[in-house]
Amino acid sequence: MPPAILTRSAPARAGAHAPRPGVRPALAGGLLAAATAILALVHLTQGTSTVDAADILGLLAGNDDGTTGAVVAASRIPRLAAGLLVGAALGAAGAVMQSVSRNALASPDTLAVNAGAHLAVVTVAALGLQVPLLGAVGVAFLGGLAAAALVLALSGAGQSSSVRLVLAGSAIALAFSALTSALLLLFSQETRGLFAWGSGSLGQSGLEKVTLLAPLAGAALLVLFLKSRSLDLLTLGDDQARVLGINVRGTQVLAIVLAVLLAAAAVTVAGPIGFVGLAAPAIVRLAAPRITGLHRHVALIPASALMGIFLVLGADVLLRAVIGAESAVEVPTGVITTVFGAVFLVALAHRMRSDGPTRDAAGVSLRTVGAARSAGVLLVLVVLLAAVGVAGLLLGDAKLLLGDLANWVSGQAGPVVSSVLDTRVPRVGAALLAGASLAVAGTAIQAVTRNPLAEPAIIGVSGGAGVGAVIVITAVPLAGFWTVSAAAGIGAAVVSLVVFGLSFRGGMQTDRLVLIGIGVSAAATAVITLLIVLTDPWNESKALTWLSGSTYGRSLQHLVPMAVALLVAVPVIAALHRTQDLLALDEDTPRLLGIRVPRARLLLLAAAVLLTASSVAGIGVVGFVGLVAPHAARALVGASHRLILPAAMLLGAVLVCLGDLIGRTAIAPAQLPAGLLTALLGAPYFVYLLFRSRLSR
Repeated sequence: MPPAILTRSAPARAGAHAPRPGVRPALAGGLLAAATAILALVHLTQGTSTVDAADILGLLAGNDDGTTGAVVAASRIPRLAAGLLVGAALGAAGAVMQSVSRNALASPDTLAVNAGAHLAVVTVAALGLQVPLLGAVGVAFLGGLAAAALVLALSGAGQSSSVRLVLAGSAIALAFSALTSALLLLFSQETRGLFAWGSGSLGQSGLEKVTLLAPLAGAALLVLFLKSRSLDLLTLGDDQARVLGINVRGTQVLAIVLAVLLAAAAVTVAGPIGFVGLAAPAIVRLAAPRITGLHRHVALIPASALMGIFLVLGADVLLRAVIGAESAVEVPTGVITTVFGAVFLVALAHRMRSDGPTRDAAGVSLRTVGAARSAGVLLVLVVLLAAVGVAGLLLGDAKLLLGDLANWVSGQAGPVVSSVLDTRVPRVGAALLAGASLAVAGTAIQAVTRNPLAEPAIIGVSGGAGVGAVIVITAVPLAGFWTVSAAAGIGAAVVSLVVFGLSFRGGMQTDRLVLIGIGVSAAATAVITLLIVLTDPWNESKALTWLSGSTYGRSLQHLVPMAVALLVAVPVIAALHRTQDLLALDEDTPRLLGIRVPRARLLLLAAAVLLTASSVAGIGVVGFVGLVAPHAARALVGASHRLILPAAMLLGAVLVCLGDLIGRTAIAPAQLPAGLLTALLGAPYFVYLLFRSRLSR
């Protein structure tokens, strides 16, 4: 694969230069169709009943004993039909999105179409809304279209940078996922079964959905097929397409609307099955140089649809072959496609050449502020932290007074006040420590990568810690807290070695680092979902609470790892504050000044991993804190890390503590995990950063 496949100019070159002669399209298509047909036959043989391959072959030969036909018609054909529809819809949708945005990383996932459609469907179910004029497809379509429009607007129609498109889509998807998780927790009865469905499941109770949506998807595919010549000309660039008589804006809008409609149909049938829309057309485009005419949309769209079917059916066959048909009933097929797609994204990112503006040091502020202002800012943050901490202790399902807190501190409180504060103090302490840890970790990572949009959750470190902890929790339910903490540390360390090792190979490219991290993070989330569904499929709240970050049930022992990590890591990071100033500038300046850059990076990243692992072990996975706190600190106190570090620590502690406070009080006595609130608070700021950086160019 040429590295330029990920750049915004790659599709234009593909449209302008025909590939060298190679395999005939009919032969390649026939081979893929034959392989897909074999997969479909294998797919029909898998299930929980005793119907096997011989019975299926007998049924195809016209020999039906009554049982075989009933089983195949009731369960296996609907599942196969769902796989065919979903795979074709997602593959074609991804191909069109990539062509229109001229970005090979565009897909229903990276444009947040799946997340928007999922949120819309869950919202309607949670609130009990009746939408007879729209139906499930209309609701999913509107949600997906709104998400795609927002992401494309933030990323400059997807044409400014591959990494910018993925960052914008990831931010919107995380925010929508937080809202979706909140609804699933608040309306657990109304949305029962939608957690596993949220990862994409081919299980069907009949053919009703497929028969309803197949004509709609077929019509969308037909229109796209008829517009294939216009899509070909779009790849030449807007100006050349206009000269050739193409209505550029009209064609782009029509193509995006039809692609979103296909993605919405897929979500309605099977839930948001991840990464098929990215991987299927990307694989086809990789094969285009060797297959004559495959770069043209008249062949690209059907080939991507067929490849999507192959990937979806292949994932479902692999899933049931590995874990068995009984267990596979509860496991979403989208978990497997997400893992595969994430690996594919990592492979693409590993071979990309950096072209995004987010890698530039210009994204890091170089301004300085006066000592008086810096001291004033830090003082205000300390007062704010104290106010939020005290409010966290006093507010909740039971309201307390300052006198109650004073009596508790002096040991004179009554049993009710003591009981409340004995449980509330560790929660507030955990929020403060976790927020400070994530903020310092984000500061170090941003300095090392020279990317103000990097943070522990986005680059996969939090996900790795989560996988390590969940493995122990699910495999050894009686494991102690320290065992879980150690597992989280090991998971974070392993993922960090993978992410940073792949990113730094051949020279550090921060765009590549972020893309690899996003892929690893998606894979980690899928693995966590798989582990929880396999071991405890009925306890959705357990999964959502862990993945959302919660201080519920924390005790003083849960604070120890975070406190120790801060005591060990913060002095190391603080001692290297001048080094971080230089690393944030460029690659050459610190070397010229005698700094051992590899050693400094290793120390900073190791400290960041330690802080992230301890916070995940303490309260679960919390996103955006490591992004928002350092960036806000930089805006308040300037570019010196001597001031950024304490300001970020205070801001991170305030953000998580405030999220925990709102989660405990907004709907008391019910509660929302702190991580959901920090995502809802942090995502808009992240979107603002992307929008502002786009306007500055």
